Order: sequence, then C-alpha cells, then structure tokens
Amino acid sequence: MTTIQIRQKISACLLIGLSAWALPMAANAQLATGQTKFLGNIIAGSVPADFSTYWNQVSPENAGKWGSVEGVVQGTRDYTNLDLIYNYAQQAQNSGYKFKFHNLVWGAQYPTWITSLSEADQKTAVENWIKASGQKYPNAWAVDVVNEPVKTPCPFKNALGGDGATGWDWVIWSFQKARQYFPNAKLLINEYGTENDPTARATLITIVKLLQAQNLIDGIGIQAHYFNLNYMSAAQMKQCLDDYAATGLDLYISELDIQGIGTSYSLPVTITEDAQSQKYQELFPVMWEHSAVKGITLWGYIEGQTWKAGTGILNADGSERAAMTWLKSYMAGTSSSSSSSSSSSSSSSSSSSSSSSSSSSSSSSSSSSSSSSSSSSSSSSSSSSSSSSS
Repeated sequence: MTTIQIRQKISACLLIGLSAWALPMAANAQLATGQTKFLGNIIAGSVPADFSTYWNQVSPENAGKWGSVEGVVQGTRDYTNLDLIYNYAQQAQNSGYKFKFHNLVWGAQYPTWITSLSEADQKTAVENWIKASGQKYPNAWAVDVVNEPVKTPCPFKNALGGDGATGWDWVIWSFQKARQYFPNAKLLINEYGTENDPTARATLITIVKLLQAQNLIDGIGIQAHYFNLNYMSAAQMKQCLDDYAATGLDLYISELDIQGIGTSYSLPVTITEDAQSQKYQELFPVMWEHSAVKGITLWGYIEGQTWKAGTGILNADGSERAAMTWLKSYMAGTSSSSSSSSSSSSSSSSSSSSSSSSSSSSSSSSSSSSSSSSSSSSSSSSSSSSSSSS
C-alpha cells in the first residue's frame, strides 16, 4: 500500500468516525434495546439530554392537546412544541422510535371557544382539528383518538352524535374521522382508573367492542397512574390486563407513574425511594411480561419535572433513584434472557422439543382476585386530569 493510499484510508476512517459521533446516541443504550416491545416516555418542552439513553418511544405531554395547539383563536394553530417532539422522533426512526399523537378528542384541555359555538360549528371544528393533525403528522405511529371517554366525556359530545343508538355514537364518530385522516396510524382509546375498577373496565370494553365491529380500533391504552397503582397488587394488575387482552387487541401502558406503597385509600401513601422501587418491582414485570402488552410509556422520569412529586425515577441532578436502578437491571436481564433463549432455541431446533413447555405451568398462578380495592378507585381519582396528566 502506498503512502497516499494509507493517508486516504486514514481519512476515510476519520470521516466514518465523525459521522457516527454526530448521530443520535439512541441506538446504543436504550433500556429496551433488543426487545420486541418499546419502553418510552413523554417530552414536555425541550428534549432532555439523556432521553435517548433510556427511551425509544415518544409521546408529547401537553403539546398535542387541542387546547395547547388552538386554544386561543379558532383557526390559529401553534405547532411549535409539537413539531419539535415529532421531528425528534422522526430523526431517531432508524433506532426504533415511535411517535404517538396525544390526543384528538378529550373532555379536558380543549379550546375554550368551542363551547360557545353551535353544535354544527362544533362538529366542523372538531373534524378540522382531526384533519389538520393527520395532515401535519402523517408518520405518527399511533394516535390517542378519544381520551378518557368513560371518566372525562366531552361537554360537546352531542355535536359529534351524542350517546345515540349505541350509547357511544360520539366516540364512534371520532374514530371514523381519525381512520379517515390518520390512515396509516394505529388508532387507540386511552383511559384511566379502570386498573382496579372492574365496572369502569367493563364499560370501556363495551366501547371497544362497538369500535371493533367497524374495524375502527387497533389498541387500548391503559394509563396506569400512581393514584391507582400505588394501591394495587400484581394479581389485580394481571386481571386488568387479562380482561382487556380478551378483546384480542394490543395493549399499551400509556402513562405509567408510581409514587410508593398505599395500603388504603383513607391512609397516607408511603412515598420514599424504596417504597417506589418496591412497587415498581411488584407491578412492572406483570405489565412488561404480559403477552398482550406491546409497549410501556412512562409519564415523565425526572423528579421535579413530572406532573406529580415523587413519580420521577431520576433525580434532577441526573442521579438514579432506586426505581431506575432496579429498572435498568431488570430490563438488562429480560433482554439477555430473550437473546439467550432465542439463540439456544435456534441452535437446538432440530434436536429435541420435549422441554419446550416445562417453565410455563406457573405463569398465571397469581391472578385469582381482581377487585379487592376497586370500590374506591373512582372517588380517589376524580381530580386526576391536571394540566400535565392524561
């Protein structure tokens, strides 16, 4: 090799190295790397510097809500923050990022001017909002079409069909429009407070089946907020997931946060790093390992920047809280377990199949009791939809 050739080769290597350095870090260290499911989080304003270190799915916290985009003047939409989040996800697509649009129709954080319009004009305004959103973000992986139809129905739902013949015509209309204007996205329904409330869960399943009959829905979002999960057992969580999985749809844990351990809704919750970590260790594996759950999105992760104190799993100075330390270890274990089982099964695929089911007999042993604390769940969560939640 000549001196010139050596110099050319060195220059090429340097260019490759510089190019790799300029790319996002996302591909190397996300907690769900190598997994078939995503582990995502929300972005509020600017993108946290360490976001791609941990997460590989993105939801906007508030930027995609109608009131955030078009809340002041009808027809004047400010997409600045939402564009930032969407574009970030688009740039990281080759690392497996998914952008979920949150949300289209919700009985909170809507433009104040909507209630002063006639029903005909309300319907037109909602359709224009859905249409504009679909055109602006055509590569959205999924969209929360109706948020909290059971717990927070729209005050303008009559303009969209009201209860109608099905009892939920306004929800069906919303999904019809979403299918029209988001033809390539997964259409999701998203709800809180059904995790330990079988009655509310049954109501949501009724809506889901109406949507399934018209091929209008692709998945169910289970918010999984602290005001329910603090008080729940693994058995209750599994029962909730099993009930929704019986619809045949994919499930998504959409707004996960946990503070600590609660024993009764009438008593204070133990909110410490250790208690939070214990509750994560009790409930997170049930959700992550459930076959119907295709991804989990946390509702914030930096303490002091989440919508409720005590729900962050990373301190403001970047140090890990106990829950994050455990989560990283758990995810690394499930990833290596998945990889090793995959490689071992492929290497021995022609030798023997006698032991393939030896470890599955106890997978459902803890799901017998689902509703022991459900009677008070709706009373404790009626004020949950603050400006940063849902």
